Amino acid sequence: MSAASHRISRLEPYLDRPEPAPTLLKMLVGVQLAGFREDAGLAQDQAARAVGFSAAKLSRIEAGKGRRPPTENDVRALLRLYRTDDYEASVLLKLLQRAGEPGWWQRYDKRLMPEWFDRLVGLQEAAATIRTFEIQYVPGLLQTPAYTRAVVERGLPNAPAGEVERRVELRRQRARLLSRPEAPQLWAIIDESVLLRVLGSPEVMREQLAHLVEMAERPNVTLQIVPLSVTNASAPAIPVTYLRFGGLDLPDVVYLEHIRSANFLEDRDETEEYRIALDRLADEALKPRDSMELLRTTMEQRYP
Repeated sequence: MSAASHRISRLEPYLDRPEPAPTLLKMLVGVQLAGFREDAGLAQDQAARAVGFSAAKLSRIEAGKGRRPPTENDVRALLRLYRTDDYEASVLLKLLQRAGEPGWWQRYDKRLMPEWFDRLVGLQEAAATIRTFEIQYVPGLLQTPAYTRAVVERGLPNAPAGEVERRVELRRQRARLLSRPEAPQLWAIIDESVLLRVLGSPEVMREQLAHLVEMAERPNVTLQIVPLSVTNASAPAIPVTYLRFGGLDLPDVVYLEHIRSANFLEDRDETEEYRIALDRLADEALKPRDSMELLRTTMEQRYP
């Protein structure tokens, strides 16, 4: 079996996933196409010209970006150019077909799911490990519905009640990811100020902190708190989400959220900087057991 065929054989289990995973499958298709191109000895611009694509189009295909996967005709044109064998082409085209199946989150309208947020949810659904740092709010995957409602009402004070509830439901659906049989590992680091900032009411905060304690007892969730007493913490100035995909030749991705947009970093040098920053922050934060003690103390003293 050739090296390329061996790479492809590792992808066959993804043909039988019970849940659609369009973001993951688009990325896998793109990575394999890039590998075929490199095996054929072609630069990206050479391959693009040979099949009549722009360089930007081929770059998007190989990066697995965009709401929709590439068309079958486009992928077949690339496979012919790279002279892939029948087995390799068959598996890749089946992956492409599955990549066109909509994920559950893509049933929400674009007002709730702009393209950048659609990509984040898809990446989280695909990730093997999610690391996150939050300086203002509880991480979305760990929020209770009441806390989410308070966050939405604070950020969108003029939103109709129906839209608020749709956003709360969307967040609730996202959180189900952590309860699945093959759930990702979540490692969350939270600034202590998040625990002290009252959103909704003291009752909402008590429920939210109790939920954090409950979630942190799960084997796939690690929670650490950066106490206010650590005045020189090397914390980033904005929330950070770092995603890894479990040995499938996919690049790590760093997600940086802004008010109405986001940046996705995939360059290895850039993502490595954030990995090191999160490692350093984890060293400065309380250990998980001490973080749980701080959560319980805060509940008793501030939200009795």
